[in-house]
Amino acid sequence: MSELAELERRITEALARIDAGITRLAEGATQPASAALQEALEAERATNAQLAERLKALRARETRGEIPALEAKIADLTRQLDEQGLELHRMRKSTIQLREALRAITEQTAGSVEGNVINKAMLAELEALRAERSSEAQEMAELLAELLPIIEGEKTDA
Repeated sequence: MSELAELERRITEALARIDAGITRLAEGATQPASAALQEALEAERATNAQLAERLKALRARETRGEIPALEAKIADLTRQLDEQGLELHRMRKSTIQLREALRAITEQTAGSVEGNVINKAMLAELEALRAERSSEAQEMAELLAELLPIIEGEKTDA
């Protein structure tokens, strides 16, 4: 019986040592895990701070006037595109008139040419020349609008 009591005591002590070892391992394992979690938390906080700064910079840029300037440029380019569309329509119309006048003159060449047919042809050609000149003037205005900021920039650099 004393042998049985001795074995029971030894087993109890061994189980106590195992329990203490497991407790120490569990405590040691949670420390590195919480340290890793702490590092991950700090990394996320740093990323969050960077994103907040970027957002702040974007809002500052918006309030500085870059967005309204870009919107004004878009409006200007849209206006130019509309003007070019009108000029294109005008040139197409005058081209059609020229073709009709040329066809009429060609038909008249078999016989005598009437003065009013020649007048219509000349008017159509004159309108085509006016449309072409207007188109060229529009192109020059666009070129000038693009060159002025460059020239002004060169003046301020000099």
